[in-house]
Amino acid sequence: MLKVGIVGLPNVGKSSLFNALTAQGAPAENYPFCTVEPNVGMVEVPDPRLDPIHRMGGSRERLPTVIQFVDIAGLVEGASQGEGLGNRFLGHIREVDAVAHVVRCFDDPDVTHVLGEVDPGRDVEVIAAELALADLETVERRLERVERKAKSGEEDAVAELAVLQRLHHWLAEGRPVRELALEASEERMVRSLHLLTRKPLLVVANVGEEDLPSGENPYTQSLREVVGRDRLVVVSSGMEAEIAELPPEERAAFLQEMGAVESGLDALIRAAYQVLGLITFFTTGEKETRAWTVREGATAEEAAGIIHSDFQRGFIRAETIHFDVFQEAGSMKAAREEGLVRSEGRGYRVQDGDIILFRFNV
Repeated sequence: MLKVGIVGLPNVGKSSLFNALTAQGAPAENYPFCTVEPNVGMVEVPDPRLDPIHRMGGSRERLPTVIQFVDIAGLVEGASQGEGLGNRFLGHIREVDAVAHVVRCFDDPDVTHVLGEVDPGRDVEVIAAELALADLETVERRLERVERKAKSGEEDAVAELAVLQRLHHWLAEGRPVRELALEASEERMVRSLHLLTRKPLLVVANVGEEDLPSGENPYTQSLREVVGRDRLVVVSSGMEAEIAELPPEERAAFLQEMGAVESGLDALIRAAYQVLGLITFFTTGEKETRAWTVREGATAEEAAGIIHSDFQRGFIRAETIHFDVFQEAGSMKAAREEGLVRSEGRGYRVQDGDIILFRFNV
């Protein structure tokens, strides 16, 4: 299951946004929103292709894929040294797949900013520095152990030492590990360190409702210069709270009235999939139609393993049709009769929107 950690300074609207987003979880019978533990919530990943596949496939059940949001308590300057219970919350970040950093981009005299004036660029730098310092400490601890082994001539330790020294230099300059070019062998070693700044990052600009639908104000404009357009998601926790209170069938009309193309929840999930390089494929049959998440570039054999290890171990072939072709055919029976279902081998690269029936034998 994909996990996204929501972080930020205190009083930026982080928890309000979390509460609104998770309350919006589409009411899927099999995956309703539920609070697993305090500040953890699951919501359905919206995908307009799932319902047509379910309907045309004639399945009894419809199973969306889900995403878990983790509301990580507000970080403060000095979190890497334990300020504000920082060590505990930095540990929570290590458990997520991607980080969504909520930044305040609105004025409100009744809500005090923990650092004084509203300054999104500074806020981004404060959190980035704390995560980099925490990673630097992790690397330094590892360096102490590896240096001793490298001095004794251990070949693996010598190779690892070189990578750790590069990491140390990089982090000491306050730069995130996700921006450091690494070879495949180096990547495997770095992955084992569970570094915070290696995780994909989204910056979520929390604006007032008056700044929607454009999402533009001086704060978001300055923020784009700091983080770039691709990693910035603009939402309004106020509007998301209003959406959460509406029945699902009324939400589309509300968004249209507000001039918004999509909700903040949809925008955030879509952005998370993009930064993590994820795509969706589907399976459908008499029992169920289900959406599955897999990394972009995954083979049919790897996708089979997402469903069950037996599917991967006994893989024979993948009977595949893309959603667009399936929708045009109208049913799987018609698609087969027209020869539209392809037989693909284990090395086939799964495409976003593929509908696959895995043949296997164990």
